Amino acid sequence: MVSTPGNRRPGHSRRAQYNTFYNYLLAVGGLGIGVVLLLVSLNDSGAFASTRAAANGVVAPVAVAGAEARHESTSWFATLAGYFTRGSRVAALEREVSEARVKLAEQAALKDENARLKALLALSESDDKPVAFARLIGSTSSSTRRFATLSAGSNQGVRVGMGVRSPLGLVGRVLEVGSTTSRVLLITDTESTIPVRRAVDGVQAYATGQGDGTLRIRLAATGINPLRKGDAIVTSGSGGLYRPNEAVAVVVSLIQDGAIARPLSDPGMTEYVAVERAFDEAAASAAAMPEVPVAP
Repeated sequence: MVSTPGNRRPGHSRRAQYNTFYNYLLAVGGLGIGVVLLLVSLNDSGAFASTRAAANGVVAPVAVAGAEARHESTSWFATLAGYFTRGSRVAALEREVSEARVKLAEQAALKDENARLKALLALSESDDKPVAFARLIGSTSSSTRRFATLSAGSNQGVRVGMGVRSPLGLVGRVLEVGSTTSRVLLITDTESTIPVRRAVDGVQAYATGQGDGTLRIRLAATGINPLRKGDAIVTSGSGGLYRPNEAVAVVVSLIQDGAIARPLSDPGMTEYVAVERAFDEAAASAAAMPEVPVAP
């Protein structure tokens, strides 16, 4: 029986032996070429620039495809994450929108308040400036008597008898005074009577409150009723209490001896008012001022 040798050479022919030899030779040759290229590149870094550019051009489509695949995968993960976090984000956006609406409402309220204050401050451009500016912090609406509470009193210079008006017109007069608040008798009260006239021609009359939010205009002279719907009624200045030419009301209907008028300034809709000196007090203070001598 023939035994097989333990250390047998690869292959059973010379062809296999030559193939092994050539493989070793190619490996050594490739290693040598690599060493030569390495040495050249170390001495001259731009020697193989064109070759690298050509290689980059060859692999560019593959790199672009890989980049697009990474972008698509990233977008997919972002979409998936956004799906799970959508609820919290929507809630946060709705909260921000609600807060923005509140801020816009506050800004609109401030703008409206500033407009009313500017209109009220325009009253101080007259020769006799108001004593104080204050709020109407309360008014009667269900009772037949018509009063209002003013957030200014003797500490602010308010006195009994002073007129109270808003930018739209006359509100009433001070009836009682405390240290920080005052009680105002509204022009619509049944105990309020105001000397008035028609603005266009000065027809004299008296405006008396009816306790229902309207005024009764009674003509001073009997005869033919000259009033018409839409006539503007202003103070005449008679009696020394209210300053002349302050807006009071507008005629809405006619009666036999006068008319029914609607006050221009509604206390329920009025926030800021000005307190003015009584007309005779203003005239007396003006008369008491020393005259400035004029040089000849």
